Amino acid sequence: MATEKAIFAGGCFWCMVEPFEKQEGILTVTSGYTGGHMDNPTYEQVKAHLTGHTEAVEILFDNEKVSYESLLRLYWQSTDPTDAFGQFEDRGDNYRPVIFYTSEAQKEAAEKSKAELQATGIFDKDIVTAIEPAVTFWPAEEEHQEFYKKEPDHYQEEIQARRAFILSHWEQ
Repeated sequence: MATEKAIFAGGCFWCMVEPFEKQEGILTVTSGYTGGHMDNPTYEQVKAHLTGHTEAVEILFDNEKVSYESLLRLYWQSTDPTDAFGQFEDRGDNYRPVIFYTSEAQKEAAEKSKAELQATGIFDKDIVTAIEPAVTFWPAEEEHQEFYKKEPDHYQEEIQARRAFILSHWEQ
């Protein structure tokens, strides 16, 4: 097994876990924070915009069973890549869409997939998702891990706008 790490931010991390966790070859999906200026940030600090962090998921995967490129395709189909200032009802820098690369190969794959997505014309706006080098990833508090399993009713409320957007762009 060849374990690799992917880090994606696409709005509320509660909504980013389920799509990845259900894929073959995924070992773990952890909700957390990255890209800020403070060690060990808390949910309340990040939500209050005090730390500069973005909510994200860290995905450990077996790259012999699932490719990074496959994860990128799923990422694009799970976010609004035309909105740089948040995702759906979640607004602000802590919810911005970012692909955090952990190697030059990931950076190249992310840039290529972004350009390919732009060229498809699926969206009538530019693809603005940032592609940035990975920095320290801080796992979120336990109550935020696998939120979709722990709080299914609340999760269903949170995911509605995202699902409607995805259906309108990807499942035509």
